[in-house]
Amino acid sequence: MKYDIVIGLEIHVALLTESKFLCSCATAFGAPPNTQCCPVCLGLPGALPLVNEQAVEYAVRAGLALNCEINHFSRFDRKNYFYPDLPKAYQITQDVFPICTNGYLEYYIDDVLRRTTITRLHLEEEAGKLVHSSGSIVDSEYSLVDYNRAGIPLIEIVTAPDITSPRQARLFLEQLRLLMLYMGVSDTKMEEGSLRCDANISLKPAGSTVLGTKVEIKNLNSFRALERALEYEAARQSRVLEQGGEIKQESRTWDERSGRTLSMRSKGDAPDYRIFPEPDLPPLRLEPDWVFRIRETLPERPLERLHRLEESYGLSRYESTFLVNYADFCQVFLELAEEGEDNTDLANLLMGDYARLAREQGHLEPQRLAGLLQILQEGLITHNQGKAVLEELFKSPLSAREIVKEKGWEVLKDPAQLKGVVQQVLTANSELVERYRGGEEKLWGFFVGQVMRTVQGKADPQMVNELLKGELTQKS
Repeated sequence: MKYDIVIGLEIHVALLTESKFLCSCATAFGAPPNTQCCPVCLGLPGALPLVNEQAVEYAVRAGLALNCEINHFSRFDRKNYFYPDLPKAYQITQDVFPICTNGYLEYYIDDVLRRTTITRLHLEEEAGKLVHSSGSIVDSEYSLVDYNRAGIPLIEIVTAPDITSPRQARLFLEQLRLLMLYMGVSDTKMEEGSLRCDANISLKPAGSTVLGTKVEIKNLNSFRALERALEYEAARQSRVLEQGGEIKQESRTWDERSGRTLSMRSKGDAPDYRIFPEPDLPPLRLEPDWVFRIRETLPERPLERLHRLEESYGLSRYESTFLVNYADFCQVFLELAEEGEDNTDLANLLMGDYARLAREQGHLEPQRLAGLLQILQEGLITHNQGKAVLEELFKSPLSAREIVKEKGWEVLKDPAQLKGVVQQVLTANSELVERYRGGEEKLWGFFVGQVMRTVQGKADPQMVNELLKGELTQKS
């Protein structure tokens, strides 16, 4: 029997505020353990919370970017449960009346535009962090708790179960991360916990409308982990069902080292969270004008930019995707493209050696890059020489044209002079010339290489090929 995969995601995004959600403690990553805490985020008796307005604005920005309905009335609730990283033994969240609902995110899978429904987006506070003695909860002897993270503002984004493959889940999450970066609401650093994902996965008989029993995979902290964990879990559930077994409703964790999911706890007897309205916080009531002003300040979305690069600048999907994924490179492209540089040449330059050098040393001033493009278009240097000039631009204050002049790298353009070099190479290799004329055409590359080596690469390859062709086709 074949099965359809059904996946829904719950994504936690840490908001990029300087202070926590309900107090004034700092949110900087990497501070010594338990140094960014106060009575409010530790839940000490008598401490009262106060909502961070910036966090609310960021939640609205994210919701608008995800095409959600912004609810002008929302409410905070207490979700009660006991866990070492939750100092108050309850979490302040929005369970019944979330701030955003009914949205969607569009993204491409193999050039096909897909849409995933966002059922809700709500605000909540972060828990603390468990530090395991061996780096993994699976085989640690003990765990310590760092409460610096407790109280950082989060948005939780919940999708409908309309994702049908592990690869689609990864591509969705990649696009969501990019969208949050473009909106400026989070740094989305998965290695620091700013973006985390839980996945619910079940199998159902192919074509059936009856969903199977879902299993939750917790705390997937990389795109690779998400895809691999879902692939493993789909295969595991398929084996169980094929053998006549039943899937247990449970939470599992992904063990990167062994490449498999491991059972954490059963969800069949899930605790009653005793959720009730937060007594220390009033409901959120958003003014329509305030929401409208936020909407007016939204930047271009990644998908909108992708389409603009393709339609207005004539770039390929591959080129456009690169520039959308690396906004700093895209900014360089847009600035130079507006000044009339060839769009395809510019994109190829940015995606090639420039990308490596810029990541290591920072971006060049766009005008210095424009100077390199100009001398390439003039034919002053070859494209191979362009790579050397680019390297020098990162080391030297000179312009591209000045570097070429100083190094003596100008292309040899005189056909008569270059023809003399070609004849010299062929005369020195007369035996190979006869073999070429006798049918050993693979020797062509040797002759081209010898000419280019003689002129130290300072020749137009097309002219070299034309001159060689003329000489080698002459009858001896």
